[in-house]
Amino acid sequence: QVQLLESGGGLAQAGGSLRLSCAASGRLFSTYAMGWFRQAPGNQREFVARLTGGGVATIADLVRGRFTISEDHAKNTVYLQMNALKPEDTAVYYCAYYSPLSTDVAYWGQGTQVTVSS
Repeated sequence: QVQLLESGGGLAQAGGSLRLSCAASGRLFSTYAMGWFRQAPGNQREFVARLTGGGVATIADLVRGRFTISEDHAKNTVYLQMNALKPEDTAVYYCAYYSPLSTDVAYWGQGTQVTVSS
């Protein structure tokens, strides 16, 4: 089992910044990717960003240029730096831990609320 501990959500004003963190622990895969999804009320969960163990980042079009994903491999932690926040970024953000060499999510974090006020 893999446990994902998220932190860093909260309230921000439009144009502001927040940084989310997700620390993975437990029986980790030898190679893995981690990332972030989000879900706003009434909407489906949508992809935000993904980072492979080799450092290849994929960012959703909706947030490209504003959000960046990075990692501290020694800490098994992935970060989502969110800049120039917009009210439409308001959602619950979920950390994702992918199956090896796959785009299938094997484990989900519990979610952290991000609220952006106008």
